[in-house]
Amino acid sequence: MLDPGILFAGVLNGLLAGGVYVLVAVGLTLIYGVLHIINFAHGSLLMLAMYAVFFLWRLSGLDPYAALPIVIAAAFAFGYLLYRLVIGRLSHGRDENILLITLGVSIVIDNVALLLFGGDTQTVETPYASSFVRLGAAFLPLPKLISFAASLLICAALGIFLAKSDTGKAIRAVARERQGARLVGIDVDNVFALSYGIGIACLGAAACLLMPTYYVTPSSGNAFVLVAFTIVVLGGMGSFAGAAIGGLIIGVVESLGGLLLGEQLGQIGISAIFILILLLRPSGLFGARQ
Repeated sequence: MLDPGILFAGVLNGLLAGGVYVLVAVGLTLIYGVLHIINFAHGSLLMLAMYAVFFLWRLSGLDPYAALPIVIAAAFAFGYLLYRLVIGRLSHGRDENILLITLGVSIVIDNVALLLFGGDTQTVETPYASSFVRLGAAFLPLPKLISFAASLLICAALGIFLAKSDTGKAIRAVARERQGARLVGIDVDNVFALSYGIGIACLGAAACLLMPTYYVTPSSGNAFVLVAFTIVVLGGMGSFAGAAIGGLIIGVVESLGGLLLGEQLGQIGISAIFILILLLRPSGLFGARQ
């Protein structure tokens, strides 16, 4: 039996990790909610954003947190143009084509990254990387606390944008009924591109929040996208609230699984939750029952 203090610290660290998972999952669920497809390039684009953060730090000394506005803007522009010039143009309006195109984009990005950057692990060194904040019996890494708070703020800002702005209302209209939105004059193709760009901008933010405590290789995005997909299924496909709560749950499960089973087996709990959700409630915690 683990000491209660250790369990308390494990839960808190899991919540901190889950905060960044939420940001990755929100981008995935936004793209699914509007385009109704799973973005197979999600992990590869996260990896690309993480390399952008690394090279900004290496070439100019820019702190990953200070790089947030730059990387978010660049990720949005890249996602928007990727949809406009490649995905939307080649899909011919067919969802199954989009699935295959995003899979192809993922393969191309992964291999180009391996060719250009090599397979070595790259990290960012910051003066606060080894700083901790004590909360009771728990010692919480300062970078994870900052990332957790920033992630929740970004998700809240995105939620307000989607709820209050005209563009957000257009995105929600297209997500609910694309043909009806087209009939009332909404440029559906542009909304698709905007939604894809915003989803990738979430990855840009996640990359900045991850790099002070994580590393990047050409395959590092794959682990995060598998966790994000589990979160989206757990919370309910297309549900923002589900992605937020699911991310925190998965973070805690991963942390406690690591404590109980060891680091190598810690993610068994995530796989178990994924299987149970598919068996018991395929629509997810907040998804609508069919």
